[in-house]
Amino acid sequence: MTQRTGDPAAVRQAVEDDIAELVRLRAMLFENLGGDFFDPASGGDDWLDVLAVVLKEQLAADAVHILVVEGGSGLAACGIGTIEQRLPGPHLRNGRIGQVIGVVTDPAYRRLGHSRSIMQGLLDWFRESDVARVDLYASAGGEPLYRELGFTNHPDPSLYWRP
Repeated sequence: MTQRTGDPAAVRQAVEDDIAELVRLRAMLFENLGGDFFDPASGGDDWLDVLAVVLKEQLAADAVHILVVEGGSGLAACGIGTIEQRLPGPHLRNGRIGQVIGVVTDPAYRRLGHSRSIMQGLLDWFRESDVARVDLYASAGGEPLYRELGFTNHPDPSLYWRP
């Protein structure tokens, strides 16, 4: 596939008409992360329908910011940021935590600055929203960009539990 060019500065807020493309890009994100945990095929594809419903709800939420970049025949890239209100503490002065959830660029549009532009838009939104910290999980391919933008290793140990 030939690489298409685009304007990496043309970041905009997602709208309801973008949902099908957001679902496509989100599925692509998990395909690229690899491993059994992230492999969409290992869990079936029923989550895609639920994702579309949740995205539609979240488009209007104040605590969610979904940014996209247009491609030639769909979206070239997207990124989602959320804000969660937690209890304040000494290292979390107001308890507001930002989370970057899945910045992904279609392979035909990579290396054009779209992820960087989306991340800069999300970081601006987090600053304007007075978050105390922004967390993200980085793929090996995305980690250099995030480190360049100022992300460092998280000091907290991370565990998870599934009911």
